[in-house]
Amino acid sequence: MNDVADSEVSEGREPADAAAESGSADHTSAIEAVDPSGQPVWFVPRDQLCPTVADLRDQGYVSVLDVTAVDYLEHPGRNDLPAEVVPERFELVVTLISHSAPGRIRLRVQVPADDPEVPTLFDLFPGTEALEREVADMYGLVFVGHPDPTRILMPPDWEGHPLRKDFSVGRIPVQFKATR
Repeated sequence: MNDVADSEVSEGREPADAAAESGSADHTSAIEAVDPSGQPVWFVPRDQLCPTVADLRDQGYVSVLDVTAVDYLEHPGRNDLPAEVVPERFELVVTLISHSAPGRIRLRVQVPADDPEVPTLFDLFPGTEALEREVADMYGLVFVGHPDPTRILMPPDWEGHPLRKDFSVGRIPVQFKATR
């Protein structure tokens, strides 16, 4: 099931309208959608990630459940985004949760391959430190302002980022003996 391909973009609704209904942040640069399960999905410009997350935190989204990324190298013409959002090779995905008014919100940020930098969320949510390091290690996204940008999963001398679609997994030749 592709939750994004089946998402409905809220026609004629600004995030401020949705905020009044859902308790979400009032950030007009985000484009709101809803996935098939009813979870809000906001498409946020890269330069508005921190202000949007800060607004959501102030509205009661007090925990970051996940920070991850997607490499869309093999899907350059994907049609799972609202018309106003320009697709890029990478997408940063941040999921937040509210405990006071139970709910989740997923933020999707388009990140170009030729400038794979995004602002760190560490200052807003210190618990994102390891999650951002994993994304940096596996996808090569750079979290600007992160306090410890060293690798966390791969050895320090490892070249490349294993979850990128263009990362060569290599081959080890296997030699078989003839059976009798």
